[in-house]
Amino acid sequence: MNSSTLSRATGILTIGVIVSVVAACSGPAGGTGGDSSHAGVFSDSAIGATIAKLPQKSVGEVPVTRLAHGLAPPTNRWFSGLVFGKHPLPVFPLPLSFGLTDTGFTFGLPEVTTTPNTITGGNAPSVTIDAGARTSEITAYDDASVTIAHKTNSGSTAGSTVIAEGSPLVSFTAAKKLTLKLGQKFSPVGTGIYSARVGKTTYGLRTTGSVSKDGTGLSLADGATATWFPVPLDGTLAAVAAHAVPVTAVKLDYASGRTTASTTLGYSTAHDDDTLIATLPHQQKSMTTPPCSLGSYPSIYGTMHLCAAKTLSWTSPTVAASDTLELGSLDAAQKASLASTLAQDVAQTAALPSDTYFGGKALYRLANLLMLADQLGDTAAAKTVGTKLSDALREWTDPTRCKSNAERCFVYDPKTKGIVGLTPSFGSDQFNDHNFHYGYFLYAASVAASHDTALRTEISPVMNLLAADLASSGDSKYFPDRRGFDAYSGHSWASGYSPFADGNNLESSSEAVNAWNGLALWSSVSDNSALKKEASWMLASEAASARSYWTDFDTSDPVYANYQHSVVALNWGGKRDYSTWFSADANAKLGIQLIPMSPVSGYLGGESTRIAKSVGEATSGDYNKQFGDYLLMYAALGGADQAKAALATARDLPEKFIDDGNSRSYLLAWIMTRR
Repeated sequence: MNSSTLSRATGILTIGVIVSVVAACSGPAGGTGGDSSHAGVFSDSAIGATIAKLPQKSVGEVPVTRLAHGLAPPTNRWFSGLVFGKHPLPVFPLPLSFGLTDTGFTFGLPEVTTTPNTITGGNAPSVTIDAGARTSEITAYDDASVTIAHKTNSGSTAGSTVIAEGSPLVSFTAAKKLTLKLGQKFSPVGTGIYSARVGKTTYGLRTTGSVSKDGTGLSLADGATATWFPVPLDGTLAAVAAHAVPVTAVKLDYASGRTTASTTLGYSTAHDDDTLIATLPHQQKSMTTPPCSLGSYPSIYGTMHLCAAKTLSWTSPTVAASDTLELGSLDAAQKASLASTLAQDVAQTAALPSDTYFGGKALYRLANLLMLADQLGDTAAAKTVGTKLSDALREWTDPTRCKSNAERCFVYDPKTKGIVGLTPSFGSDQFNDHNFHYGYFLYAASVAASHDTALRTEISPVMNLLAADLASSGDSKYFPDRRGFDAYSGHSWASGYSPFADGNNLESSSEAVNAWNGLALWSSVSDNSALKKEASWMLASEAASARSYWTDFDTSDPVYANYQHSVVALNWGGKRDYSTWFSADANAKLGIQLIPMSPVSGYLGGESTRIAKSVGEATSGDYNKQFGDYLLMYAALGGADQAKAALATARDLPEKFIDDGNSRSYLLAWIMTRR
């Protein structure tokens, strides 16, 4: 969720991580985010004909971009603020912050401050570099790195800067002989090594150029490099400088197995040398080799440890995709009670909304009712719900519908390269929240298509486009790779164009998990093995990060010393808030991390005391409030006694506190299966 979501939600495992640094992947990464280690997911030939049938139009206004010709617009990325909008905004390639200026760039190590409700580490323009530029544009990007060309008045390139997530380096390579103006005085400390003290931080500079006697000018020959870095307070300049080797690109490799999903990021350098890599808490657990002994950096997400390595690799526990609650263990009385409640829910189904968010949630609700009807053997309810769901999906997936209708249909935006519902909601026309919206569609389509092979054939072309909008890979000319999914952070970002000085943001971690669950389910229904591997990896990664930074963070990390809550409701590149876009209420701040409590939501389970504390703060013992249904479902993860109490309360929960994507029968069934 992002700023355009505002009041969107008003309608609405114990994870371990093992990290090791292994041999580098070979070769540079593609400039458009291409993943050369995997077969493409959704080839142009497979989806081009269906895209051609859709109306080609931009539903929303496309902002100014600083992007080289031929690159897919990188919406929903950690660095989107550099690309979109009249003026570039700061971004946060942790451990650094980075910003573009009229003539060059700034960067710095953010100062982390924690208050009872907020953890901040905003833009720190500690070091300024004037490259004599007049404009800048992104000329390459991949899963973690960005290359920025600095252009002169004549349109020539003065040089290029590379930044990357997990890299404490800012590297500039001259495209011609020039002199950079340094905003801080850098003094020599060794051959090709300089330093400057800014506040509490020492910044190092390693260069093949020469610094002027006054320390404020850096002369570079064509092809020469300059690399800046902050020195950890518990590290040494000499040790860090020895490995300050410029990153040229980052390559992603991933795998998904029965018990774990792995992520490997290869940090490419010109001569395949070790470089500096800083690790986040979700990557650090059980790290063995090599030791990250070069020091540590504070960050809003916790202490980052600095390594010298070529690659960073870690695993997350696999989360099995699911669209089913197993009701076989329930007794006859429970099943009879559910069947009666199901009949009421089917009868009370409202008219289906026309936008992609509420429309998607309505389809998701129907899909769960259909699942329950099947589980309970209620053929009449299954027929009623199944027909309604199938008819709605046929309507939504008619590729030509938007030519004559303004609702319940999709268009293709050729400028921003994506699929957009013609009736936008919460900034979906600005590419906000696409994974949240389309996750509901993919889930519903998977349930419906598994029942009806003819329906699967009819809806697959357009449903594949929704999946491709989220999860293409392989240098597609129609979509960016993995729109919004951040492999280094292990989670997605919500805002399409990210018009914020605090970077991009993600509020509803649970709807992000729901997206990859839906995607994984669709991969099975559509028999797409490459998509299944990718979706399963993203599902595991997002669930692990959701727990690490939203619902179950390690309170022993110093960053949480003054923070007074057991959840973080809204995470940004440069801050973390106990707040939401749409409500100041505590129930909303936890509830938005739970919605929609799908069959896969067992990943939220953890320590009983932690769950009880979070639920207690959110409810004060009263569930008659927004998200009351989801809060009860979460409480039920605390143990058998908690599930029993939650079930008793859920039976009498007023209808207005059951979300429009939920139903009482599903609410009760979900809790019953936790006991």
